[in-house]
Amino acid sequence: MKMEQIDISIVTPSYNYSEYIREMLESVAAQEGVSFEHLIFDAGSTDGTLDIIREFDHVSLVVESDKGMSDAINKGFRAAKGRWVMWLNTDDRLKPNALKDFLNYADRHPEADVIYGAWDFIDGEGNYMRTMECFPFQKMMLCHLGCYIGSTATFFRHQTTIGEGHLLNVRFTCVMDGEYYNRLASMGKTFVHFPKVLADFRLHGENISQKHFGKEGIDEALSLQHHFAESRAIRRTYGVSLFRSDHLNCVVDCVLFYYFRLHKLILKKLNPPKK
Repeated sequence: MKMEQIDISIVTPSYNYSEYIREMLESVAAQEGVSFEHLIFDAGSTDGTLDIIREFDHVSLVVESDKGMSDAINKGFRAAKGRWVMWLNTDDRLKPNALKDFLNYADRHPEADVIYGAWDFIDGEGNYMRTMECFPFQKMMLCHLGCYIGSTATFFRHQTTIGEGHLLNVRFTCVMDGEYYNRLASMGKTFVHFPKVLADFRLHGENISQKHFGKEGIDEALSLQHHFAESRAIRRTYGVSLFRSDHLNCVVDCVLFYYFRLHKLILKKLNPPKK
């Protein structure tokens, strides 16, 4: 008997996010018109997160220790059976019919290895804040401006990315998505933008990319510098480095950052997303 092919695998790394995880799970359970699997790798939550997850029949749950978020996502990537794979964080949400809309678009783009959509920022209570526009891929802008592709609205063709053994770099703890995108782009993978809002990205102050900004203390300062170091490593490896001196390259970084920031403003005007 031939097994039904899975269209999309959703991977969720999880640890102690009971405050938000129900909304994420409900947004996935409500998806229609596609076959999908939802793989959650939890590092051993103790705040009731596991009890909430077990209420949802669509979830395949694995509870085991990991080496951090990137490691948990990689476990999901390795287990994924879908033609397309995405990761959805425990505090984010899919828009209604996001998977169906994506798949219809993906079927018209056989050249794509990665497809990314737009997303809405929401606050801790789930209120709309603003929309992040989506525009055609530009490798150098991704590298020198920063990661303008939202992981919560990005899909990878399994056969040509994860299936070839391309996983997250577990040494990256802050901008693992940015490093992954830049690495795939440097290998010649094709990125295609889908100008439609597909997900909600929640900003609540404790996100990995936010939690050390504006805080005092040596530990927080060290963590913040680690965040900056990851971004600099991406620029040095995949971007423009004209000098042997890292100080001089930092000047180049600054010039390119503001150039691409202006360029992004223009692109946003030319490529409004569809709700």
